[in-house]
Amino acid sequence: MKKETQCVQAGTLKDNQYQGLNSPLYTSTAYGYMDKEEVCYPRYFTTPNQGAVVKKICALEGAEDGLLFSSGMAAVSTTILAHTRPGDHVILLDDLYGGTHSMATADFERLGLEYDFVATSLEAIMAAQKPNTTMVIIESPTNPLMNILDIKATADWARENKITSLMDNTFGTSINQTPLALGIDIVVHSGTKYMGGHSDVCCGFALASKKKMQPILDLARHLGGSLDSFAAYLLERSLKTLAIRVERQCQNAQALAEFLEAHPKIVKVNYPGLPNFPGHDIAKKQMKLFGAMMSFELDESIGDVDVFLRKLKVIHPAVSLGGVESSICSPKDTSHKPMTAEERARVGISDFLLRLSIGIEHIDDLKEDIEQALT
Repeated sequence: MKKETQCVQAGTLKDNQYQGLNSPLYTSTAYGYMDKEEVCYPRYFTTPNQGAVVKKICALEGAEDGLLFSSGMAAVSTTILAHTRPGDHVILLDDLYGGTHSMATADFERLGLEYDFVATSLEAIMAAQKPNTTMVIIESPTNPLMNILDIKATADWARENKITSLMDNTFGTSINQTPLALGIDIVVHSGTKYMGGHSDVCCGFALASKKKMQPILDLARHLGGSLDSFAAYLLERSLKTLAIRVERQCQNAQALAEFLEAHPKIVKVNYPGLPNFPGHDIAKKQMKLFGAMMSFELDESIGDVDVFLRKLKVIHPAVSLGGVESSICSPKDTSHKPMTAEERARVGISDFLLRLSIGIEHIDDLKEDIEQALT
């Protein structure tokens, strides 16, 4: 079954009474238990609407099993905690989501975990390996610089060295790439972004083999980061249009990246769909489309970045990303604010860098909006 069809049909709950085409919404938090092998309970991640969404996303990612969390960071943190122990060493890319970066710097030491941040390359990852390395955490494309990592090569190295590979596929999306098929052990998503797609649901996923998912489930039931049934219902509705939304967003992103690259007031454009972007060839090999996220650096002659942002009329200055509406933010003030100025500078996040999430609006309106804000 093709992904477009999986988006619409996989996991849908049958309405045997009225034969409705949509999954029924089960709001109950209490279910009968007699004559049932598995008890339905929200914190156990076993309610019908939770299960419907998990089946759909497992189909899209090619996963044996998965869990639906109340946020992306709930998925990330639970997965890390479930697959590490005090004394373990974790390798992370230095260019990744600020929340993951902040968790490492704020919490790993007190949890007894050693860690190192490295550049987005397999060579850098390999150089950081220690005898006690048990996990590598990656993104591709990365947040916010859009760096590309060879997913299969990294997964192969990790497996050869008995290191658990964890990948955040939020930017790539299940439509454009399937890391599990390339050998990654565990995939996580902030479902708040492209999966929800309408900026009205906060959620996250962890997906893997049943063996890898079991310790995550065991810990998740103790931590309690499950998603309520109504949010799961909204999410399943949104996933039906995931493929068509992402396709339009990626088409807009490619056109907008080419427009920005040619603009005299833009110093640099980070987008893997540009032929001269480092990692373009790798991205072309492992992605269907190049994604709908990009970042670009304004010329310092612009002066204050906030002045540019306030002049935008179609694109919304806002946190989060992946919605049908285009949004933009300054990483130093939002997603990567927890990092120190020195940490941001080392990674390459300048004060003039902006992260742009491209929506489904008409491309001409997006170009015109940026043009008028730059004048």
